[in-house]
Amino acid sequence: MASKNVGKIVDEVAKLSVLELSELVEALQEKLGVSAMPMAAAAPAAAAGAEAPAEEAVGGANQTVIMTASGDNKIAVIKALREINQNWGLKEAKDMTENLPAEIVKDVKAEEAKDAADKLKTAGATVEVK
Repeated sequence: MASKNVGKIVDEVAKLSVLELSELVEALQEKLGVSAMPMAAAAPAAAAGAEAPAEEAVGGANQTVIMTASGDNKIAVIKALREINQNWGLKEAKDMTENLPAEIVKDVKAEEAKDAADKLKTAGATVEVK
């Protein structure tokens, strides 16, 4: 159970908007000299010209999901990204929508890759599965 002081802070943070939360995270990172970047964060894909559509992906091999376009509803895509990898913060997910193409999941089972691709497609993103 959290201390009284921590409980008060949590209550105040819960009142903030998403934009204010993003500013809070940046301010804390600067003040404390730390980064909220997860250790296993996905790096942008090096190859920009991938042409294998998701339907042609091999069913049994490990696969990689690459987001090539974030679509018109970036908020939905950011939510989908954070659902796929709960270690990503708002900033990391937002950065992925802007730095395309981006590897979302790498070398995962076909079922997991399909699930991630479906979530992103539902949100409006364009993805490729290799």
